[in-house]
Amino acid sequence: LPGNPPVQTKKALKQRFLKLLPCCRPKSIPSLSESKTVLVSATLSSPGFLADSVEDEFELSTICHRPEGLEQLQEQTKFTRKELQVLYRGFKNECPSGIVNEENFKQIYSQFFPQGDSSTYATFLFNAFDTDHDGSVSFEDFVSGLSTILRGTIDDRLNWAFNLYDLNKDGCITKEEMLDIMKSIYDMMGKYTYPAMREDAPREHVENFFQKMDRNKDGVVTIEEFLESCQKDENIMRSMQLFDSVI
Repeated sequence: LPGNPPVQTKKALKQRFLKLLPCCRPKSIPSLSESKTVLVSATLSSPGFLADSVEDEFELSTICHRPEGLEQLQEQTKFTRKELQVLYRGFKNECPSGIVNEENFKQIYSQFFPQGDSSTYATFLFNAFDTDHDGSVSFEDFVSGLSTILRGTIDDRLNWAFNLYDLNKDGCITKEEMLDIMKSIYDMMGKYTYPAMREDAPREHVENFFQKMDRNKDGVVTIEEFLESCQKDENIMRSMQLFDSVI
């Protein structure tokens, strides 16, 4: 995607992506092939959602936010029943209250960039997941965004990326918004790459971005310009498929 750090291998990017998502770390969410024991014990029963025992019902009763029914989440996302089980187990393990607020989100994110400042980028990402803008990310918000990123069509994924860059949600991306995104990425990890990034690198990246995508040269990039430019860029199209079947 435009604004992303330098391209890494597909495997490394998949691993990093899952690590960076709050409540979706490898220790909490093993791959499905490694999770047969977990899945057996986490077999769902409707309408109790993820509860298959008195103990699970008790655990759910202590959670502040109770997620929607499993069948409804299956209809709303592209995850299977078993995948939702694994995702929820990991989410509940990291977020026992059932929701993540912005400060929790930033704290989780900062653990993976201890030498940089990831707080600003984490805020931008949090706002992209918080689609109803209520200041929290529920399990429904989480799996909805994750489904789009991992299993959505190319247009779905590009629309999600556009929403991330459109900071004030007015339907277009300005140079200022893209520069804020780029600075947050360089603050998070660019300063600690080798060779070191130049201080003017974020602004240069933004200029290149707009030269390529701002077709009518009006100083903003609309969703139409964004989609058209990305679909014509082979590198971006390849990046759209990096996370296929991650889980």
